[in-house]
Amino acid sequence: MKTVVDNKLVQTYHQEDIQQILQIAIARQAYEGEFSRQQLLEIAAELEISPECLQLAEQEWLTQQSDSQERQKFNLDRRKKLQKRFGNYGLVNIFFILLDLVSGGGLSWSLYILLSLSFLLGLDVWNKSQIQGEEYEKAFQNWKRRHQIKRSINSLLDRLLKA
Repeated sequence: MKTVVDNKLVQTYHQEDIQQILQIAIARQAYEGEFSRQQLLEIAAELEISPECLQLAEQEWLTQQSDSQERQKFNLDRRKKLQKRFGNYGLVNIFFILLDLVSGGGLSWSLYILLSLSFLLGLDVWNKSQIQGEEYEKAFQNWKRRHQIKRSINSLLDRLLKA
């Protein structure tokens, strides 16, 4: 956006535009390595960002990173449980199919069990593949709460055993 200031045409930007331009510039920066905290403070000072505002932004970023890591762990845990469920499904169905073949010489009643368990497994796959929405959030919060309780109990037991 261009505006006139003191009879001069001056380019101005909205905050969103500045953020996008700076993100592109930082991404293109051919800097090898990492920035130190001091460098971060210097960059913020050059952009006239107060240390308090930077500290709040850094805390928010750390919280987001922690949440993202926990969600990755949760999704991995759900995948592992689903894989285990597939294995159990296969074993149970093989057992019933073999039992049906040995006892009756053909497939009859085991197909009903196979179809029923397939339907239930399909529902479970559908539910576990959802990574957004209210049900996902509820499952994630429950998982997070259980893991926090486990960590607290393990920490308490460690302290008791060391004492």
